[in-house]
Amino acid sequence: MRAIETLATDTSQPPAGVPISAVVNGRSIQRTVAPRLTLADFLRDELGLTGTHLGCEHGVCGACSVFLDGRSVRTCLMLAVQIDGMRVTTVEGLEEFEETRRLRQAFSERGGLQCGFCTPGFLVTAVELLRDPDTEKPLTEDSVREALSGNICRCTGYQGIVQAVLDAAGQSG
Repeated sequence: MRAIETLATDTSQPPAGVPISAVVNGRSIQRTVAPRLTLADFLRDELGLTGTHLGCEHGVCGACSVFLDGRSVRTCLMLAVQIDGMRVTTVEGLEEFEETRRLRQAFSERGGLQCGFCTPGFLVTAVELLRDPDTEKPLTEDSVREALSGNICRCTGYQGIVQAVLDAAGQSG
């Protein structure tokens, strides 16, 4: 009974908001965010960057992937407060990477998208793969499939996506 009384009289509250400052798609932002707000919800609801899609909300499907200081992360697994002092690049900001134009063209030509829901996550992952200096050169179908294995597509069967990445890398046959 004493534990219940203690809980009932505990008036401590989490902070109403936490100030953050970050660079999102090249633009400096300062906001006060709820401590438990996910990065996905912050990007979509607070900044209007709806290209970051929420699929599983468990870090499995990859649809919510963005770059955080140059590395891909799952925004459904992060809190907005964690980006304080960092640089975020969403699918809307991928134009800063020269690989993006080639990938978009190849996705279109190879039928690497249908409903488009997974496409932002695949583009982030593919840009990261093409930019990675440790990437096996030349890329192979197997190495691309492995790199993309953290992204789920329910429409295409993956062949067009894999071929698009190979095309963008100049490795397609």
